[in-house]
Amino acid sequence: MTELLVELLQPERRTGVVDVGANPITDVPPYAPMLQRRIATLVGFEPQAEGLAALNLRKGDLETYLPYALGDGKPGTLKLCHAPGMSSLLTPNPQVLDCLALYSIFGMVVGEMALETRRLDDIAEIGALDFLKIDVQGSELAVFQGGRAHLAGAVAVQTEVCFMPLYKDQPLYGDIDRELGMIPHIFSEVQKAMILPMLFANDIRATMNHGLYTDVLYVRDFTRPDDMSTEQLKHLALIAHYCYASYDLAGKCIRDLTLRNAVAPDAVDRYLKGLKV
Repeated sequence: MTELLVELLQPERRTGVVDVGANPITDVPPYAPMLQRRIATLVGFEPQAEGLAALNLRKGDLETYLPYALGDGKPGTLKLCHAPGMSSLLTPNPQVLDCLALYSIFGMVVGEMALETRRLDDIAEIGALDFLKIDVQGSELAVFQGGRAHLAGAVAVQTEVCFMPLYKDQPLYGDIDRELGMIPHIFSEVQKAMILPMLFANDIRATMNHGLYTDVLYVRDFTRPDDMSTEQLKHLALIAHYCYASYDLAGKCIRDLTLRNAVAPDAVDRYLKGLKV
């Protein structure tokens, strides 16, 4: 299917991926299939030295990793938390964390590291940015606001959104949604926490219903294809297909490209016949 989809679309270049907070704790990044097929390039950011070294040790020739912390371009202090995944430029919020099982421990600050932050739009190493993946524990809005020029050309953004402030002055889901101006396409599983003092069978990791955060994939509004360039439609189709198995979205992009005579008239039929789902 790789050769068929690229043959159908014939993009002018590889898809440009940027990953802010590139060091994966457990998950394989969604763009991995595109890197494996050599149809994407990656610029990743990881300010912590150990994580950066691990990324550079296993990187391929289409990957570049930089030690910068992205934000509003001002100096900041990284709060190193007991749970590394909660380390943030923002300060953990005890008013919220103390109400949730385990989170007062997860968010305990065990050290600090001074950082110079950089704006996304000021990073010379970034060429095209089609797909942004970001996980910066509460600093997402600052990155978006410092990257509006780059994001003007992006067709997909995967970002974590929180429903309550785990950090002081943390922007929440609504703030992120308004800033991006895209439409939600996929919500990943909502991460939950038990509200104290309830415990279930003395299991401190058990949860009930309270949702804290999730990842959301935002995409350009596919109901308004005239607002996208031909190249944007092509890269959105590639991201939808290879990163998320959103074959319906990819098919819609291909159909819109046929209406522009930008791909072969039978491209949709050939794409659908080539799917193995």
